[in-house]
Amino acid sequence: MKKGNRSQTIYRCQECGYQTLQWRGQCPDCGAWNTIHEELIATSPRPDFAPSRGMVTSVHSLPTVNLEAEPRLSTGLAELDRVLGGGLVPGSVVLLGGEPGVGKSTLLLQVVATLSAQGCRCLYISGEESPQQIRRRAERLRVAEAEVLLLAETDLETVAQHLEERQPQVVVIDSIQTMSWAALESAPGTVTQVRECTAYLSRLAKATSMTFLLVGHVTKEGALAGPKVMEHIVDTVLYFEGDRSQTYQVLRAIKNRFGSTNEIGLFEMQETGLAEVSNPSQALLSQRPLGMSGTVVVCTLEGTRPLLVEVQALVAPSYFGMPRRTASGFDYNRMCLLLAVLEKRGGLNLAHKDVYVNVVGGIRVTEPAADLGVVLAVASSYYGLPIDPELLVFGEVGLAGEVRAVPHPERRLREGARLWFTTGLIPASNATDLQAPDDMSLQPVKTLRQALEWSIREEVLAREEPSPHPSPKPRE
Repeated sequence: MKKGNRSQTIYRCQECGYQTLQWRGQCPDCGAWNTIHEELIATSPRPDFAPSRGMVTSVHSLPTVNLEAEPRLSTGLAELDRVLGGGLVPGSVVLLGGEPGVGKSTLLLQVVATLSAQGCRCLYISGEESPQQIRRRAERLRVAEAEVLLLAETDLETVAQHLEERQPQVVVIDSIQTMSWAALESAPGTVTQVRECTAYLSRLAKATSMTFLLVGHVTKEGALAGPKVMEHIVDTVLYFEGDRSQTYQVLRAIKNRFGSTNEIGLFEMQETGLAEVSNPSQALLSQRPLGMSGTVVVCTLEGTRPLLVEVQALVAPSYFGMPRRTASGFDYNRMCLLLAVLEKRGGLNLAHKDVYVNVVGGIRVTEPAADLGVVLAVASSYYGLPIDPELLVFGEVGLAGEVRAVPHPERRLREGARLWFTTGLIPASNATDLQAPDDMSLQPVKTLRQALEWSIREEVLAREEPSPHPSPKPRE
C-alpha cells in the first residue's frame, strides 16, 4: 500500500445529492434528516494492497460450477454453529454487533481458543485492548493456555503485513471501527474508513480463504455503527440482543449467505464466560408463576427451532387522562393494534386502563403467531382469572377478530408436549389433518371470541362491561 496519496472528504445528501464540506444533521436543500454521509474524492490514483491486485478471476458457465459442500469449522459452541448454519465457512467475513458489555469479545475469544485447540492458526487483533488485558480475560475464561496469536494494532497496512507473514486461518478484529487506512485522511471510525477497511478485508478473505470475525460497534439507537454498505459487504451479520443486566443473551443472524437468517442462539453469562443454553424453552419457563392471572405460554418459531416463551400482561386502572401502553420484547405498534381488536371484537373496555406486556427472559418475539397469546394474557389480567398453566397457545389475530393459521404447527406442538403441556389452543385452519402428539388434546378456534370463551369461560364473559364501540344496529 502506498502512502502519501491525497484525497478530499465531502458530505453528500443521499436523497437529493446536495454537497457540502461540513457535516449537517439536516439537509438544507431537501430538509431530510440524517441523510448526509461522508464520501471520499481521491485526487491521486487509489492505492491498493498486493493481495487484491494479484487475484486471478475467470468466467464460469453456470452448469459447470462446482457444488461440492464447503468444509466448515466448528466453533465448539453448538448454539453459535446453529446460527452460522453449521459452522464457519473458510473465506467468509462475519460481523458481530451488540451493546457494550454484552459479551462480544468474550464470545470470540472462546471461539478462537477452541479453534486453536483443533489445530487452526488463529490471530486475535485488538485495537481497543492490550495483549495483557486480553490475557487477563483469557485467564478468567480458563483458556489462557490456548495457542492464540495476539496483536494490538489499528493500522490496516501493518495488519496486512502480519497477515501475509503469519497466514492465519481465522482472524478476529476487535473492532472494525478502530482500524484505519493511512491513505485516507479521515479519522478512524468514520464512514469512509469503516467502508474501505471492511472492503479490503473482504477481498483478502476471498483471495486467501482466511475467515474474518469482525466486532462492530452500535449506535445509541441500537443499529450497527458505520455505513449500511458495510453490512452488504460482509457474508454474515450477527447481533447480540440483550444487555449485561439480563440473564440471557440472544444471538440472532440478521444476514447469512451460508444459512438461515431466522436461527437464534441462547447464551448465559457465567463466571467462566458465555455458556450455551441447550434447552432454551425449559430455561425460559423455569421460573413461571403458576395460578397467576395475566400469563400465557406461547410457542414461537425461530428458524427451525420452536421456542416456548412466557408472555405476561398487566391491566391496571389509569389515573391520568392518557392511558399508558408499554411493551417489552414485543412490537409496541402491534400491541396497540391487538388492544384495539380486543376492544372492538372481544368487548373489553381498555380505554381507561394501563396495559403492560412483557416477554420474559429478554427474548424479543417478532412472529405473528404470538398474537393470540398476547390477547389472552391481557384478557386474563383484565378479568383477574388465571389461564390453565398446561395450555399452549399460538395463532395470528386479524383485524376482523379471526384467528389465522401459522406455519409448522406440528413442530410447535411437539415442543409443547416435550415440556408436558396437555392442551393446545390453535387456529382452526391448522387443525385440518393435524396429528396431535400423544397425551395432548387440541382446541381449534376460528375467532378471538371463541378463544376468550374457551380460555376465560362463558360465565365470566356474561358479566363483562359493555363495549365502548358498539356495533351499529341494522336498518329496518
